[in-house]
Amino acid sequence: MSEIHGMRLLSQDTLLEHGGVGEGMSLQKTRDGRRIMWLAHEGPPINFTGVDVTDPSRPKVVVQTRLPHQKVRSNSLEACGDILAVAYQVLEPGLTPAGFELFDISNPEEPKSISFVDCSGPYSRGVHQLWFVDGETVHCSSGAPDFQPRNQLDDQIYRAFNVKNPSKPVELGRWWMPGVSVTDAAPPPQRLPINTGFRAHNTNVYPNRPDRAYIGYIDGGAFVLDISDISRPTIVSHWNPHPPYPGFTHTVLPLFSRDLYVVSDECVMDDGVDWPKLVWVLDARRDDNLVPISTFPLPSVEEFGHRGGRYGAHNLHENRPGETSFKSDTLIFGTFFNGGVRAFDLTDPLQPKEVAKFVPDGPKGSRVPAIQINDVFVDENGIVYAVDRHAGGLYALELTI
Repeated sequence: MSEIHGMRLLSQDTLLEHGGVGEGMSLQKTRDGRRIMWLAHEGPPINFTGVDVTDPSRPKVVVQTRLPHQKVRSNSLEACGDILAVAYQVLEPGLTPAGFELFDISNPEEPKSISFVDCSGPYSRGVHQLWFVDGETVHCSSGAPDFQPRNQLDDQIYRAFNVKNPSKPVELGRWWMPGVSVTDAAPPPQRLPINTGFRAHNTNVYPNRPDRAYIGYIDGGAFVLDISDISRPTIVSHWNPHPPYPGFTHTVLPLFSRDLYVVSDECVMDDGVDWPKLVWVLDARRDDNLVPISTFPLPSVEEFGHRGGRYGAHNLHENRPGETSFKSDTLIFGTFFNGGVRAFDLTDPLQPKEVAKFVPDGPKGSRVPAIQINDVFVDENGIVYAVDRHAGGLYALELTI
């Protein structure tokens, strides 16, 4: 049974019956005034979809592209101006295409490839996530042809590329957690009971602090890097609650005006097996000494854990720079798989409060009986866009709080 509070459902679009969406959502404002939501899909056969959401109550697919084969996925993307960056991750190391591609989307109905950055190699699965918000630099979690991890699960590291000339991207720098490379003198990290790897996930860099990269490093926790010399990133701080908590640090969201970080751990297993997967609030007044002060309130695992599929934290709306993105240091949005999309008031960081939620019914054609809300993007007008991991496609919601 669906649940909704503080939001009103405007529309749902199953994306030409390819409604399994990953964690790439980016909103383009075109030169002719239209608004195109670009979506990365969870897996093949679809690569990415462009949806006209100029009227969010009447979305319309304007383009949908396909992947070259069944062993590659484009889980992440970002649109910046008229350039779309798309990540490609392969199922097995050594396969191609593994890297990222830049497209000209000045005509959204006809995306045109500009260039492809090949990150394939004997130990590489390519790019899982990318961040592209300034028109100049792609920050990403990626394998590399010349990087060999001690453990194959640790194959994706932080890499940055200059794309000022989008036809000729150039690598600027790279960094990995000490101990994961075969070349490291540091000892290898100790594996967790649920071993999901020590590799980069989100790699966010904001104009407010262009000298900092905020990295979720999965079982390695949260890292803040000094990238003032991007050719040689260094560690500013490291915070890791794993163990005793199960791993998979996903997103590090800095709230610059508050000296706070919001950090999410992704649920990666069905039926509550890896519970708890939480959203943490960290005191970052000293960014070299991060202190946890609260977690976002969530319904119990007894209530949601066995509804079907995953239950726990995943993506956050990341206060993405740009004119089409909602930005707030007090109202935070997150996705929780079968727990839906939820909004939290962080006015008192010691006691976050849930103020809105949307938990739709499980969509037709899903492999699990419950919804699996995977990602969220909120536009500058307060329209909340959320996507289902398996079949439900795109939901558009209006805040009523």
